[in-house]
Order: sequence, then C-alpha cells, then structure tokens
Amino acid sequence: MTASTSTSHAADIAAIREGVRALCARFPGEYWRGKDRERAYPGEFVAALTEAGYLACLIPEEYGGSGLGVSAAAAILEEIHKSGCNGGACHAQMYIMGTVLRHGSAAQKAEYLPKIASGALRLQAFGVTEPGAGTDTTSIRTTAERRGDCYIINGQKIWTSRAEHSDLMLLLARTSPRGAVAKKTEGLSVFLVDMRAARGRGLTIRPIRTMINHATTEVFFDNLEVPAANLIGEEGRGFRYILDGMNAERILIAAEAVGDARWFIAKASAYAKERIVFGRPIGQNQGVQFPIARAYAATEAAALMVERAAQLYERGEAAGKEANMAKLLASEASWQAADACLQTHGGFGFAEEFDIERKFRETRLYQVAPISTNLILAYLAEHVLGLPRSY
Repeated sequence: MTASTSTSHAADIAAIREGVRALCARFPGEYWRGKDRERAYPGEFVAALTEAGYLACLIPEEYGGSGLGVSAAAAILEEIHKSGCNGGACHAQMYIMGTVLRHGSAAQKAEYLPKIASGALRLQAFGVTEPGAGTDTTSIRTTAERRGDCYIINGQKIWTSRAEHSDLMLLLARTSPRGAVAKKTEGLSVFLVDMRAARGRGLTIRPIRTMINHATTEVFFDNLEVPAANLIGEEGRGFRYILDGMNAERILIAAEAVGDARWFIAKASAYAKERIVFGRPIGQNQGVQFPIARAYAATEAAALMVERAAQLYERGEAAGKEANMAKLLASEASWQAADACLQTHGGFGFAEEFDIERKFRETRLYQVAPISTNLILAYLAEHVLGLPRSY
C-alpha cells in the first residue's frame, strides 16, 4: 500500500466512523434501556444501519454492497459499541454472507446478495452449535438426507441468535455419518434455509431468556424439507466453508469489545473527574486512576492487534493467530474496563439509568462467545507454540 493509498484509506475509515457516530446519536441510552427491559429486538436501529448501507459494507458493489474490507466493518462495529449501542442484533449479517459469497453458486449469489444488501432479506441466523456438541462442531448430530430434489433435515441447534428476526439461516448439518468419513471434518454440509417458508413446516423456534438482550433461541428441525438448490458449494465440505468465515467473525467481535472498552473508559474517566468525595475529585486518587489507566493500556494494545489481524485478512494472508489473539485481548480488555468503570461509579454503577450495568452484562459475553477464551489459548498453545494437543 502506497503512502497516498494509506492516507486515503484512513480518511475513508474516519468518515465511516463519523457517520456511524451520527447514526448512533439517534439511539441514546433510553432506547437501549427500553429494549433491554422488554427483551425486545432493536428493529429501528437495525433498519437505520441497513438503510445507511453499513450492514452491506462487505458485499461487493456488483451485488449492491459497498465492497469494503474487514477494516471498515470493524470500524463500524467498534463505533456502534463505543457510542453505547450494541451490534449484536445484526453483526452476523456482515460475516455470515461471506460463505455465500465465497462458496455459493453464481445463481445463489445473484438471488440473495442484492436482497441482503438492500435489506429486503435478513441473513442473521447461524445454525451451528448444538446442545450435545458445544464448540466441538464436528460432533454435531443434525442430519440432512438427500431425497430427490430436496434434503430432509432433522435435529436441533442452540444459541442460534436472531432466528426470530431473520429471513434466512445458514445451517450446518451432517450429510454423511461421522463413522462413514475418513476425517471427522468431512461429511458436513452448509445450507441456506428460508425460515419464512420453513416455520410451521418442520422448523420450530423457541426463545431462550438470558442475562442480556441477545434474542437467542433453540431451533428444532423435524423432517424439514430444504431444496437441494439451497446447498452451498459441495456436499460434505461445509466444515471448511464455515471455517473460512471464523477469522472475520473473531476480528469483528474483537472490534466490538474494543468499542465497549472505550465506552467504559470514557464513562469512568468523566465520572472520576466530576465526582467529589472528601472535598476532592475521586479521580485524584491513584486507587481510582490506576485501574482505569490499566484498562486503557490493555484496550489500546488490543486495538492494535485487531488492526493487525484485519490488515492480514484483507491481504489474503494467514490471520488465524492474530484473529484469535485479537478476540482474546479485546474481550479481556473490555471486561477489565467494565469492572473499572463499575467500581469507579460505586453504587451508581448499578443504577439502570447510567447504562453501565447493561453494558457490563453485555460485554461479559465476549469471553464465552463466539469462541471461549480457553479454546483460543488451546489453539495458540498447539498451533503457534507447538505444544501437545490438549483435547
């Protein structure tokens, strides 16, 4: 990248950040508190992001998107969270469509990507995790059996977020028994399920109420018919297709965590300067200063790793190590900043009106999903440091 290209790219990213901040200003804390209280989907916010084109930033221009890179997507999600909002209601649309883009047929891309870009269709549900498999994806038991021009799907998924608010689901199912393939990663296939047609015809969705407003669900398949034309790529190669998008997912989730951390740090710093106790600002005390300063240092380090991972990903270079470290460092920095912010505010931190308790709950998720901290550490130990496989 030349100096002029780099400068232009930085200006584009800065403009994107400014635009996202302006959009988020229309959705202040009371909007999110109301949604959290009612466990309601932030449809107005998602619609605004869609109309502004932000959710289509990774879709190529030929399909109606912006054709931008993952750095731009990371900037969008970071600013959403830095502004006190939450991208969990829609962030999956950014990276799920990548499987269709990279591995879908020309007909599938022409049919779905323009509608996803315009907002006519929502692709926000990712059916992978199962109760008996967890993160051990190759142990999933949902099956897809070919019968003529369709597949018959049976099984169950869990933690399938946004299923009630999505038109399409990207589904991973086993098309060959695990015992019938040479490698456990083989025999898995990916399907694009039209949930509008499937609900009540073999698809059942049950909401799961959680400590955060994440619109997550259990999904049950009972002899659900899916047209064979909805198979993405080749049968049996779905695990590889899913893996392709995981680095992008981790980079983008890490960007959200950085945004949360910066929100907490700004909130804590402002309060520490204005809160007077014993005749002096509490921010004058090192016991208050140091946790905020440590969280700031951790956040800036994580942000650099997010930037590094995004750059490698955009160049088509191996980014697994960096994407995982970005997710690890950012999730821990956001939790560190959340704890410092809550402690700085004392009792007021628990008051709903300050938004801290809501975002405190929300940011804790990132050390568990979309991949747990322990599995990232196991990956780094084995694949980067060369230590013996632990599982």
